[in-house]
Amino acid sequence: MPSFDVVSEVDLHEITNAVDQANREVANRFDFKGSGARVEQNDHLLTIHGDNEFQIRQVLDILHKKMARRGVDIAALSEGEVTVSGNKASMDISVRHGIDQDTARQLVKQIKATRIRVQASIQGDKLRVSGKKRDDLQNIISYLKESSPGLPLQYINFRD
Repeated sequence: MPSFDVVSEVDLHEITNAVDQANREVANRFDFKGSGARVEQNDHLLTIHGDNEFQIRQVLDILHKKMARRGVDIAALSEGEVTVSGNKASMDISVRHGIDQDTARQLVKQIKATRIRVQASIQGDKLRVSGKKRDDLQNIISYLKESSPGLPLQYINFRD
């Protein structure tokens, strides 16, 4: 029976490269000279440091450009609020990986609402879709691409 998996993964190595490139650009830019503006990475948590909220937004824009150039989908980033303490500001950004249970249930409901004869099951942080016809599975993939659930989805393990 043909099947495929729906996952939401990001390449942490590419994120590390994008953070390094963003830090290099911030260090070389004249408007950031003498400031403590930088991006720190700790596994799936990025922290942007700066002197004020304007600098945080500037560094965030640089980070987005570097990630887009490296092929990382920006929709995988969940930005927090800017916190200001004294003359320093910071912002936490979490990198979403995997499909959480609520989103997976919502995707299963959407798949069932299409009335295409496939079965969708939640398996940890991924979704497995199986059906009798390959065309039905391809229709589900195109439907999910159009619906855009708010996080980047990849379709892997397509098997006949």
